[in-house]
This record gives sequence, C-alpha cells and structure tokens, in this order.
Amino acid sequence: MIERRSVFKAALAAGAAALVAACSGSNDGNAVPQGGSGDDGGKPVAPVAKITATPAVDAKDASVREPVVVKVAEGKLTEVKVTNSDGEDVKGDLATDGLTWTSSEQLGYGKTYTYAAKATGTDNRPAEFKGSFNTVAPAKQLRATLNPADNAHVGVAMPISVKFASAPKDRAAVEKALKVTTDAKVEGSWGWLSATQVDWRPKEYWPENITVNVEANLYGVDLGGGAYGKADVTTKFKIGRNQVVKVNTPDHTMKVYRGGAEHRSYPCSNGLDSDVNRNTPNGTFIVMSKEPTARFDNARYGYTNVNKKWACRFSNHGEYIHENQDNAAAIGKTNNSHGCVNLLDADAKDFFDSALIGDPVEVTGSRLSSPTGSDVKDWFYDWSAWQGLSANK
Repeated sequence: MIERRSVFKAALAAGAAALVAACSGSNDGNAVPQGGSGDDGGKPVAPVAKITATPAVDAKDASVREPVVVKVAEGKLTEVKVTNSDGEDVKGDLATDGLTWTSSEQLGYGKTYTYAAKATGTDNRPAEFKGSFNTVAPAKQLRATLNPADNAHVGVAMPISVKFASAPKDRAAVEKALKVTTDAKVEGSWGWLSATQVDWRPKEYWPENITVNVEANLYGVDLGGGAYGKADVTTKFKIGRNQVVKVNTPDHTMKVYRGGAEHRSYPCSNGLDSDVNRNTPNGTFIVMSKEPTARFDNARYGYTNVNKKWACRFSNHGEYIHENQDNAAAIGKTNNSHGCVNLLDADAKDFFDSALIGDPVEVTGSRLSSPTGSDVKDWFYDWSAWQGLSANK
C-alpha cells in the first residue's frame, strides 16, 4: 500500500471579520465553539457549518475497502488532513464545490487514522472537526492467485482459476468479489472444484479471438473465520483461434478441427482396449502443458525414464498426446498404449506446433470414465451441474 501526502487548504474569504473561536468536533461530527457570545445573553453560539466524516469518530473495525469521506453542510471545507498510524498524510481530493473530501488510496489493515478538518460556514464563522478511527485487523490474510496469467494466449476451453493458499469459509463472498468481462457476450459461471479453488468457465467454448479481463477484488473482503483477502489480483488474456481435438478411441485417428471444419487428421494409437485401466479416458479435457521432451515412468507396467518428444499433457491422470516412433507399427491400427495418444514423430511435431494451452481435447469411445481426481475437470460437468458448484446458486 502506498500512502502519499495530500493536504487541502483554502484561504478564507478576504474582508471577513476576524473571528477567534477555537472549536473541536464532538463524536457526532458537530463543530462546537470554545468561546464567543451571541444575542442570547452571552451564551456561546455554535457555527452553522457542520462537519461529519465516514468512518465516524471512534469507529472500530472500519472497512479498508471504503474511502474516508469528510463532508460539510452549510459551509465549505477549507482544510482537510487525514493521517495514518505513522503520521503520514493520506492522499485525497476535495470536490470542486468544497463540500466533500474523499481519500484516494487504500487503507491499511489494523491501522489508526486521524482526521482534522476546517470549514467556513454560511455565517462566515469557522468550524473544526477532529477525530480518529481504527480499521479492521484480520486474524489471517488469504493470498489468491489467478490463471491464466497476464497476456497469455490460450485455447477456447481454458478455464479461469482462482486458487487460495488456504480455504476461505465464505465462498459466496469470494464469488461476489470476482468479475469477468469480455469484448463479446459470454455466458459463464463460477464453480468450486475444491476447498481452495474456484474456476469460471463459459457455458460453451469461448468465442475465438476475444480478450478477457478478470478482477479478483479480494482486499478488505471478509472471507469468514477471521480471514480477509490479502490483495486484489487481476489478469488480462487473449482467446486464440477455435481449435478442437477429437479422439474416438476405436478409430485409431486423432482429428483436429479449426472453426468447426476438419483441419488435420493423424493416425494414432490410444490406450489398450483390453485393459480398462490402460484405456484413454472419456471426457472433455484441455491441453494443460507443452513439453518438447517429457519423461515417462510407470513402475506398475515396467517402464521408467522413457523420453518422448512433442508431449502435450491433457490430464492430471497422466495422459499426453506425444510422439512414439517406437510404436509406429501400431499407430493407426491398434490401441496398445498405457493411456496416452501416440503419434508418429512428424505428426506429433505438427500438432505440438499448432496447440495452445487450453485447447479442448474430446475423447470418446473408451470404457474408462473421466478421472474426477483431476484439478482440471471443468468440462466433465454439463452446464446445469457446473452451475450447481457455485456458492451463489
């Protein structure tokens, strides 16, 4: 948080009668004169200008998301100063009409802020206002991360993920602090995939070539159990061309579609049909990562430290699309892999070069259902079921 110096002062009107009235604000924000007399037999007459502030004097656990606002009625503000616990001035701005001063920087957790304001009333008399308040002091601050990262270029099935260092208790409050905007109309919803992860996905694949902005305005949000958001987080990324990979395992062919039309067709070998545990699982996945060379180990099936090229991971269950020139005799004819989609070297390289993180990979025809243990399972749910994962149903 950056706190800057800002003090507003305005000269009192020239020619005004000199008034000596030291005033201090009461807790209700009314200016009270310390001396002077009126027409009522010498009793002090209060200035008509009334200065108030939000948060109020002596407020406890004030929100750090709301600005400090100082207002005056029946007069104009001539000076406003708000200082933090370190005595530093809080940046703020006075409205052109002189009626309101508003802070323009975030407040800090667990801080004491002091304000002092002066005004000249419509009766040409001065008024003062003083006080302090305390902001909320969280028992815990939760940090959140956003994916995709800034300036990422991703496929049309890419979900937005917000992950927390520990589980927030108030999921509805989290979702209310999250905002997704695009330059095209897109229907979508948040869904909790675990206690620490909430994703947003569109009802259908993203429109191609659009820009997505995400705001996680979590700083100052009560997340339940004494925890508050540590910071606001934002990201802006681009959706690429519409490319969809389709593998119907009995066909021994991997097809790539661009804009709904077939773009490429590669012979492949998928998971061994006779062993369901080695089947390539059904489901709509996404390309999760791209590795020019990947190492494969599976002691259960007797292989370790096997290196393959042009590997595109599409499941945390362990499935990749990759080169397996050693299995060339089976590619396009027989399914005999351990769950991966095997391609010939040249085809694997061609696909690797065309793929984006977030491209959908649709697998059908297998006996093995979708691996629900994956943390990238957004498209395993139909739309109604996905909406049911939201805390704001």
